[in-house]
Amino acid sequence: MPAAATNPANPSITTPCNRVCVVDPRSRLCIGCGRSLDEIGRWSGLSEDERFGIMAQLPARLAAINGAANGGQNSDTDVATRA
Repeated sequence: MPAAATNPANPSITTPCNRVCVVDPRSRLCIGCGRSLDEIGRWSGLSEDERFGIMAQLPARLAAINGAANGGQNSDTDVATRA
């Protein structure tokens, strides 16, 4: 899971944002944090439980995005194969 951080604008809000804000055109998810644009837009209005629920899904989303970007291969496996 992306590391949880606090939002500098509002330190009481936990966020997975790592400031790599680029939306994957296929999945329509941010390639930096794995959230949808809708989730990003609603983030500050979500409860802490809702945010943590979404954050629990992010590692799988990011793995899917990275796998699709690597032609369906896991990026860790691909790197290990090349090493």
